[in-house]
Parts: sequence; structure tokens; C-alpha cells
Amino acid sequence: MNTQTELFVDWAYIEAPDRFKEGALEQHKLPTVFLAGGITNCPDWQSAIHTMLRGVYIFNPRRKDFPIGDPGAALEQIKWEHEHLRLADAILFWFPCETLCPIVLYELGAWSMRIDKPIFVGVHPDYKRIQDVEIQTKLARPEVVIAYSVQALAYSVNNWAEGNGSST
Repeated sequence: MNTQTELFVDWAYIEAPDRFKEGALEQHKLPTVFLAGGITNCPDWQSAIHTMLRGVYIFNPRRKDFPIGDPGAALEQIKWEHEHLRLADAILFWFPCETLCPIVLYELGAWSMRIDKPIFVGVHPDYKRIQDVEIQTKLARPEVVIAYSVQALAYSVNNWAEGNGSST
């Protein structure tokens, strides 16, 4: 682990495949948010939203350098995401227009059925399956207001965090 990553891990940000240090979450007493959304063939929206979020501990699955030639990297990545989705107090979903994000659709379906975890959903206005996300979200979680920009999505998460991360 490099020194810069350690600083982030100690502070309020962790990036796959790193793990948070023992006691880091308890020390900061911040609500945790997993950044679920497009990675492959998508712009780095995670870096943009990271600068907009306040008062949360961020779990970012997007690696700066994914070792595509390593056959074990996919398993490690999927396990990291599985673990951190469950550790997170809330999940932020972003659907960019560049790809359909089939894994993110799967994750949204799975987590929208669990009412014990707040979710925040954002969809780029040009996302090809926007209507599916809107309809399915309204049916499963009618209280969720869909955002149509990363700025609006960050605003929703920040409002939730200001309320101590206790409700959607």
C-alpha cells in the first residue's frame, strides 16, 4: 500500500482493493457510502463525485490501475465489492450514458429490495435504459428520488449525511 493510499484509508476514502484500517470507521464516526456505477468504458465519475461528497466515508470500487492481465484480479475485485456493499451504510448508484452497466443494474435490483439500507440513484439523461431504472426504482423504493446529474446525486447524499446518515 502506498503512502498516499494509506492517508486516504486513514481519512474518509478507500479504493479497491485496499481495506480500511482496524478502527478507522469507528474513529471517524462517519456514515459509509459505496459508489456503485459504471467503470468499464465510462468516464471517471467517481473522482468527480468524490470531490462533491461531504461527511461520508467513501468506498470506491474503481481502481486507478486494474491489472487486466491478472486472472485473479476479477475475483478479488468482485469479493471486495461484495464485502463493501454490505459494510456500507448507504449505496449511491450512478448510470452513465456510455454503457448499459449490467452489473450495476443487477446490484440496484438486489439492493432496492432491501429497505434496511438507504440507496441514492442517479441516471444520466441519455442513459439507454433510463425508463427501466425509473420504473423499477419507483416500484421497489417509491421514496427514492432519482437524480439526473452527479451534482444532484451528491447533493442528496450530502443532505442524508448531514442528518447523520439516518434516513433516505
